[in-house]
Amino acid sequence: MLSIEIILLWVAALIFVSVVSSKLSARFAIPSLLLFLAIGMLAGSEGIGGVIFNNAQIAKSVGIVALTFIIFSGGLDTNWKDTRPVIWPGVILSTLGVLLTAVITGLFAMYVLNFSFLEGMLLGSIVSSTDAAAVFSILRSKQISLRKPLKPLLEFESGSNDPMAVFLTVGFISLLTIKDMSIVSLILRFVLDMGMGMLIGYLMARFSIFLINRLKLEYEGLYPVIMISLVLLTYVIAVFLKGSGFLAVYIAGLMLGQADFPNKRMITRFHDGLAWLMQIAMFITLGLLVYPSHIVPLMGAGLLLTLLLMVVARPVSVLLCLLPFKMKARKKAMVAWVGLRGSVPIILATFPFMAGIPQADTIFNIVFFVVFASVLIQGTSIPVISKLLKLDVPLANRINYPLEFEKTKAIDAELTDVIIPYESEVVGKKISDLRVPEKCLIVLISREDKFVIPSGSTIIESGDVLLVLANMEDFAILQKIVGQLKKEQG
Repeated sequence: MLSIEIILLWVAALIFVSVVSSKLSARFAIPSLLLFLAIGMLAGSEGIGGVIFNNAQIAKSVGIVALTFIIFSGGLDTNWKDTRPVIWPGVILSTLGVLLTAVITGLFAMYVLNFSFLEGMLLGSIVSSTDAAAVFSILRSKQISLRKPLKPLLEFESGSNDPMAVFLTVGFISLLTIKDMSIVSLILRFVLDMGMGMLIGYLMARFSIFLINRLKLEYEGLYPVIMISLVLLTYVIAVFLKGSGFLAVYIAGLMLGQADFPNKRMITRFHDGLAWLMQIAMFITLGLLVYPSHIVPLMGAGLLLTLLLMVVARPVSVLLCLLPFKMKARKKAMVAWVGLRGSVPIILATFPFMAGIPQADTIFNIVFFVVFASVLIQGTSIPVISKLLKLDVPLANRINYPLEFEKTKAIDAELTDVIIPYESEVVGKKISDLRVPEKCLIVLISREDKFVIPSGSTIIESGDVLLVLANMEDFAILQKIVGQLKKEQG
């Protein structure tokens, strides 16, 4: 029996190494999730760490808790304004797209692995969804920026398609283990899962907003704590009522992301950090669970399955699902390529162990290889593919201002920045000479990596970035003023 000090030492060391390894991810464009998996494998029973871990039930539980917070954080950070136009293609991709991918992959698995029809469909279902943790992590990294509407579409799809994959996996396990299970009963269960998940997510979001707006806590640090309890309650209530817990927390995160409530910025930052911790914990746990020596004999079949997913199953499902929508072929190709598999398929691959499926070990090892190969090949190539398809956009140079502002109902204003064009009429003028609206306040000026505290006598220079506190109408007037260009002489 290991002492608590030894356990804490291992936990601290693995988290520390994982966080430090993220620097390698940024420098060499290696997905951080891949590094977390590798660290778990190195620490495992066949790695240098020698940690023996073979409890699929614990791995599944860790994965479910981690995914709950990862998916909620993804919804919380989602820009609804960008996401709204892609709701319907996203919904079709996350339902019909997942089903088509599962069927194509399952039929292929029948011939390659000599599985029965139901076993093939089970494997196809497990790897059918794109992974929220992988997609959020890679698309929100510093190396990738895609043209609209690709990023919001891909993020919405990955955040909302896990329930479909879970439903299909549980459904085919039921068909394999329960004699009287019928397809009709599965369809009814699907409608209940999705409907109840959406309803609970909506109701819990409204309740959370109501509670936080009226709950005057004496300590700010308690707001993220109560949000943790609300996220867990959302998942559990949905599951108890036979709904999809993952869909419920994603809907709740989406709604909370658009609402105004006290300490929202702090809560959002907290959940961003918590989501990273959950990703590390989840991928290391899954890395510990796998035995690399068991994967080696299946690498050939795993590679064929990975290639099928990348060049056949995912592209076919994307093209069919996006057929009714006006979207250029190269954008559809990009959506097809960002079909990253991640933690969800590995977690779902633990389900057959608990159900006593004879092919459970084979399924788990193949799925692990598919995930590793998918993140390695697709995750690292997204920047290159986006440039080849001319779908990349210049990365925004975000300025970290030394002050914060949180919009609330008590003030009709937002903190926004505006860039002074090089040929603007205001260049060389004092702030006091500008026709700045009365309720428009220039709070700070960013100039050549330094900050200038403005006054009426401050001279505006080309390339300055003005941090402005104003409502939308006054800010629009200021934008028009600074956007006027100098008239050519002669």
